[in-house]
Amino acid sequence: MPTAYIGLGSNLDAPCEQVERALRALDMLSQTRLVTRSCLYRTPPWGGIAQPDFINAVAEIETSFEAHELMRALLDIEHRAGRRRAGERNGPRVLDLDLLVYADERIDSSDLKIPHPYLHERAFVLVPMAEIAPQLSVPGRGVVRDLLAAVDGVADIVQVAESH
Repeated sequence: MPTAYIGLGSNLDAPCEQVERALRALDMLSQTRLVTRSCLYRTPPWGGIAQPDFINAVAEIETSFEAHELMRALLDIEHRAGRRRAGERNGPRVLDLDLLVYADERIDSSDLKIPHPYLHERAFVLVPMAEIAPQLSVPGRGVVRDLLAAVDGVADIVQVAESH
């Protein structure tokens, strides 16, 4: 089964609980197995909008879903958590699930871009990703640990909970 990496984030309605519930939902998806997950990290908001800090994590899964099917499943988990995508971009949200990497695929369609187009710029993704997959080669970007070494904002990210 292909391996995929999912970024998880929340800054509304008990964010630690939202992320933990989403991790359980990932593990319960049909045709999918949660391989490992990072600790939870408190991260400052990104994008210049005043809002509460985020709780972020990254999960590694194995799935027989193809990438577009997996993205639809992630959107369904967000929706069930109360996420409505009508709000401000980079604004507060109850749950955000991003498909970061899917096997060694590169996808550039109108509804899905793999690897995630900003993964290499975001410490809030790279810190938890480096915890579980420092040697991972992100197609077209490089190795996670090297990407992390080149990004700003790492010092602002604080571990808040161990992985289970």
